Amino acid sequence: MAIQRTLILCKPDAVSRGLSGEIIRRIEARGYLLIGMKLMQLDGERARKHYGEHEGKPFFGGLVDFITSGPLVAMAVEGDDAIEGMRQMIGATNPLQAAPGTIRADFAQQIGRNLVHGSDSHESAKRELSIFFSPSEIVSRKHDSHKWLVEK
Repeated sequence: MAIQRTLILCKPDAVSRGLSGEIIRRIEARGYLLIGMKLMQLDGERARKHYGEHEGKPFFGGLVDFITSGPLVAMAVEGDDAIEGMRQMIGATNPLQAAPGTIRADFAQQIGRNLVHGSDSHESAKRELSIFFSPSEIVSRKHDSHKWLVEK
């Protein structure tokens, strides 16, 4: 297994419904480390950068409008195979197709309001983490000790 980092967002619908704590609880219960976390209101420029791969598609404007519609919780998550592990935990984009026990199957009702974003690859995770976190906002722990380090 490889130690990976990924970006997880509790989208505005998760925050407004009071589900951020439950999502964070599930991440920590699975054994992943939260190495960066902040509550923030995303601006249009950062949202367009985050969803840049979808620019020009008919749903792009809706993505940007929704992700900027209220506060979100941005998290940098680290652990063994964290990218795929978190995507499994989140569930399919369409909550109606998500496996029972996933965040989306348990709490979401529609694609456009599916509560959580998770990076889909190592490249996406690296790019997305840099959009939401500066190096000084990330801490990490040596996996064999209890020492935490702030990155520079």
